[in-house]
Amino acid sequence: MKFTSVLLLGITLAYAQQMPGTDTYAPVDQIINEAVNTGLIPGGVLVIGHNGQVIYQKAYGSRALIPQREPMTTDTIFDAASLTKVVATTPSIMKLFEAGKIRIDDPVTKYLPEFQGGKSDITVRLLMTHFSGMPPNLELVPRWSGYQTGIQRALNTKPVAPPGARFIYSDINFILLGEIVRRLSGESLADYAKQQIFIPLGMNETGFLPSPFLRQRIAPTEIDEDTGQPFRGVVHDPTSRYMGGVAGHAGLFTTAADLAKYAEMMLGLGTLNGRRVFQPMTVQKFTEPASPADQPILRALGWDMDSPFSSNRGELYPIGSYGHTGFTGTSIWMDPTTNSFVIFLTNVVHPKRGKSLSSLRSRIATAVAASFGIEAPDTVSLTSYNETITGAGVHRQVNRNVQTLTGLDVLEQHQFRELAGKRVGLITNQTGIDRNGQRNVDVMLAGGVHIVKLFSPEHGINGALDADVGNSQDAKTGLPVISLYQPKQRRLTAEQMSDLDAVVYDIQDVGARFYTYSCTMLYALEEAGKAKKPFFLLDRPNPITGVHVEGPEMEPDLESFVGCYDMPLRHGMTFGELATMANTEQHWGADLHVIKMANWQRGDWFDHGSLLWVNPSPNMRSLNAALLYPGLAMLEANRNYSVGRGTDAPFEQIGADWIDGEALAQYLNARFIPGVRVYPTQFTPQSSNLAGKTVGGVRFVITDRQSFDSTRLGIEVASALQKLYPGKLDFEACKWLIGNREVISDLEAGKDPSVIWMLAQRQAAAFVERRNSFLLYPAKAN
Repeated sequence: MKFTSVLLLGITLAYAQQMPGTDTYAPVDQIINEAVNTGLIPGGVLVIGHNGQVIYQKAYGSRALIPQREPMTTDTIFDAASLTKVVATTPSIMKLFEAGKIRIDDPVTKYLPEFQGGKSDITVRLLMTHFSGMPPNLELVPRWSGYQTGIQRALNTKPVAPPGARFIYSDINFILLGEIVRRLSGESLADYAKQQIFIPLGMNETGFLPSPFLRQRIAPTEIDEDTGQPFRGVVHDPTSRYMGGVAGHAGLFTTAADLAKYAEMMLGLGTLNGRRVFQPMTVQKFTEPASPADQPILRALGWDMDSPFSSNRGELYPIGSYGHTGFTGTSIWMDPTTNSFVIFLTNVVHPKRGKSLSSLRSRIATAVAASFGIEAPDTVSLTSYNETITGAGVHRQVNRNVQTLTGLDVLEQHQFRELAGKRVGLITNQTGIDRNGQRNVDVMLAGGVHIVKLFSPEHGINGALDADVGNSQDAKTGLPVISLYQPKQRRLTAEQMSDLDAVVYDIQDVGARFYTYSCTMLYALEEAGKAKKPFFLLDRPNPITGVHVEGPEMEPDLESFVGCYDMPLRHGMTFGELATMANTEQHWGADLHVIKMANWQRGDWFDHGSLLWVNPSPNMRSLNAALLYPGLAMLEANRNYSVGRGTDAPFEQIGADWIDGEALAQYLNARFIPGVRVYPTQFTPQSSNLAGKTVGGVRFVITDRQSFDSTRLGIEVASALQKLYPGKLDFEACKWLIGNREVISDLEAGKDPSVIWMLAQRQAAAFVERRNSFLLYPAKAN
């Protein structure tokens, strides 16, 4: 390996003119000098970059303390330790990704067929984010040696947690990734990273297995028990050392100047000094949140963002920046918002380990960020209670108290001028009430609206029926009520609209794809468009918020009356937004008028708006039931299984005469499903599935509705029942409710539910992007 001190000197001189006065970084110097003087670290090298330039670099203290003291220099070569993960292994994966040789969400067994005996749901993404469930390290006792021995041990090590369920920082993850690089490229990780990353970037002093001629410039680390001398030019990490010094998790040696080039390239979205190494979208993909959406630990692909290991972010750099640390004392942090980076390299493990750098790293990064004096734009906000959580992160809950006005209330304030002079057909049911509890038909008639007829959805005009509904007459007004829930009549007809000038829709939804009121609305909108009749939709809240979106997304060939539009199970939209989206995407050309709500934000739950809860249907009796419904109702096409219909708590419990409630509760609680706990119960449905039978089952308690994902619970329950009681459920019978064949096949195959859920969430995230232009309500207060 060739090292060029002259080049480093040239870089130093070239940047000298841009460096600010020494007073600017006096606070940083003081922090580091204090750490040297108190013996926390022997010394260190600091490099600060901003807007594509190194603006400050300095060496502090000593490079070595024993056997004799040596001064630290800016060209000191450091054992990068775990920076290997993000400076060698991660960019190598990025190169293979760009070449189309690897997919991030593929199972590891696609590239390492013998991993876990060929049967594992762990994906490449889970390795890169440390959510694979693998333990932290390989066993080192008794001592072993050889690269292949280490790889074989990694392939055979058993996970200690389900995939996606828990953050466990694991070197094994990156040992496996390094082996994937070797197999796909045909070269060792050391050679591939050198040719694809280090040489193109001019990182001429970065690599594995440094030459003995460089020993004097290398910062020594811990004392080797075998020789009594510090490791110097030999990797400190014992696993990497046993593997011969080249591994995906550790073994790289580098300088602060070389890391500065790498950081500038990353912040330059793949370009350094006019040379493109990666495409911008690749850099963006690998530096955006990639950890499971329900987890409080925020990781990108390889990179740290917000975790117990991200002390080097400091207290000013925003979430959305990224970096990494190494056990020997190395660290790097980059912030796209301020276009800056801070690199601090030290050998804290010299001459022995045991000192924490968390406080020092944090104080350095905070002082550096403060020195810029830049007001960062609000690109990533994690302080709003109603921010979308389709990405990663668990958010602080802040409950609002407002008086939400539904579309009906707003229309009432307008004295129904939008409907003046029109003959109206009103599609409604018992939920169509104003803030004062008055029925829409009554206040409309009192306001002079000419209502010709009423139309009712499933469960009838009063919401009391649980079967097909016939035509009837409204008892109070005498108006005819035409049912849109008859065996051969689910849609409005041109004949029914012939004597109308407008159709008005006013029904409360519950936010789930298979709740049939959405199809009643969409069918009516489509038919009104064909008949050239204006369609007025009086909007109402999504009771389970407009920010939580949960997959799986419905496949088009599985359309039915319990899923007539390709959207996720929990869509996070109001009917006004859904109507706007469908009318545009389907090119219906309907004359749609959404009467928007007032005082409703996307993050509002139903209880935030002080509206009166009216059971939308006979078995939807609470907000808790509505929140559990999208997940638990997925399986109710099985006639040998109850979701609590016909009991006092429908959709809050499930059971069957073949379920052991205690065993199922114990199994589900051991899965640590966010936001919910489970306890065994017995119940006797009085109607619907298993009517008259006393069955065993479980009941669900929502402990944190912000982090709770209802469809994840549904997938977990389905998986648990398949594992504990194989063959009892017919997943094919539930295809219209689940709406996604890949999810069904994965459940039948017994895949880990965390992996199935992550597939569903990727589909949900795609829908979030698709729906953005159709949203009518803000995410935050204005």
